[in-house]
Amino acid sequence: MSDRTVLVVEDDPAIRRGLVDSLEFAGYRVLECGDGLDARRVLAGAQLDLVLLDVILPGLNGFELLPEIRRQHPTLPVILVTARGAEEDRVRGLRTGADDYVVKPFSSTELLARVEAVLRRSPARPNDVRRLVANGMQVHLERREVRFDDGGGRLLSEREAQILRYLAISRGRAIARAELLQHVWGLDPRGIDTRTVDMHVARLREKLRDPAGEPRIVVTVRAKGYMLGESVEVEPR
Repeated sequence: MSDRTVLVVEDDPAIRRGLVDSLEFAGYRVLECGDGLDARRVLAGAQLDLVLLDVILPGLNGFELLPEIRRQHPTLPVILVTARGAEEDRVRGLRTGADDYVVKPFSSTELLARVEAVLRRSPARPNDVRRLVANGMQVHLERREVRFDDGGGRLLSEREAQILRYLAISRGRAIARAELLQHVWGLDPRGIDTRTVDMHVARLREKLRDPAGEPRIVVTVRAKGYMLGESVEVEPR
């Protein structure tokens, strides 16, 4: 029996039943919803490993729900499942943050293969780092709080904390901007020209009092990306 939990969001009862049966037969635990608003409630409280999300839904459609998922669960894999096969819809879904796109009708074999492929390439949940310690500073990642020895402090956004956490679990190697887009933002980086990562890193350095000219916590590696500074201690959970 798999320890993976999949949320199926599909308004057609027959199609939803087929998806649920296929996933349960393959060993997944499955939660199901028939509309976007109900899915929003489930997403707020359930521990999930993947979402199968229909585009055309009552209450809140898939294109409206997907950005919310990306903001609240940056690393949660999402596969869009829809009858809409137009190229512009597929591109929109991938640019909004979907990991894959399946067009109806499809076979259960194809669906399960795509689920397995997305789960294989999705990052392990980066929750195994509790605290970072550098000269005169502590970062408590669970609370998203920065405390300085002089009594000062700052709060990090969820995205800023996720960047630090991902650099921490990947310490010792440079992380490309494309990898951060994929694993922190949950975006397919192919064809995306963005300064989003750099702008977030700049704000993060400001909160950490990490001078942009000579950073020691979030270090720039020329032509490669970013990495955690060697002087930063990582305290696991």
